[in-house]
Amino acid sequence: MSVLVTEKTKVLIQGITGKEGSKAALQMRNYGTKVLAGVTPGKGGYEVSGIPVYNTVSEALDNHPGINTSFIAVPNFAAFGAIEEAINNKIPLINVLTEHIPIADSAKAIALAKQNGVRIVGPSSIGIISPGIGKVGSIGGDDPRGVYSKGNVGIISKSGGMASEVSWILTKNGIGQSTVVGIGGDILVGSSFADLLVDFEKDEQTKAVVLFGEIGGTYEEEAAQLIKSGKFSKKVVAFISGLFAEKLPQGTKLGHAGAIVYGDKGSYKSKITALKAAGVIIAKTPDEIPELLKQQGTSDK
Repeated sequence: MSVLVTEKTKVLIQGITGKEGSKAALQMRNYGTKVLAGVTPGKGGYEVSGIPVYNTVSEALDNHPGINTSFIAVPNFAAFGAIEEAINNKIPLINVLTEHIPIADSAKAIALAKQNGVRIVGPSSIGIISPGIGKVGSIGGDDPRGVYSKGNVGIISKSGGMASEVSWILTKNGIGQSTVVGIGGDILVGSSFADLLVDFEKDEQTKAVVLFGEIGGTYEEEAAQLIKSGKFSKKVVAFISGLFAEKLPQGTKLGHAGAIVYGDKGSYKSKITALKAAGVIIAKTPDEIPELLKQQGTSDK
């Protein structure tokens, strides 16, 4: 039935009157997602694409008690306050688009969410889409239908652009997706590869998962450990970007905030070695992924 975004998803947008929030609001609604309300302090009483705007999250929930997901598109200096407000109001899923959030703020937000049983996806997340059902965030742009198709392969990607690229490659090869999640490329993220593999393990629709990782951090190695321990039993195909970085000086910053390698930790070699040891199939290029999935018997939509 897909994960995170389902037929029951009902969304609040924090920062709905801003450029990114208003754009995502229209995109989500046009794709069939139930967007019930928005929040921008001081803008209560306004509407964005017919969606009512409130001054606080509690006001929005009083008027729309079915809200169970918040999409956060506020400036980075306001992000922790917005996340904290959503957590304090017990919204179970928070998807954070905002980039360049200070690491200390991300750490506080993630810790607070865990203490309260709240799931954060992000920060720096392009969003979440369950094809044919709905989406949260900017993932897939204005019309995801040519890129994403309904099927049985889950995708978890650090890169927002590659979430769409991999989905498009699968779609044109007749392989649909159950849910696609852009986890964000920051040093700290609220939902890791391992966290989401646990969700996909429970999902009957998902028969296999594609991981799109990159150098930096240890989230791929953690996923490998989860798979090796037997807590994820479905087939996994992975592509790790950054092979060229093996020739660069240690500590070189590459694109995403989390793409920094120190010693062997977070290196391309470390990730590939760990994933192979867990039985994960490694694609040398994204274009190889469909054939590797078909070899595993996961090509049916």
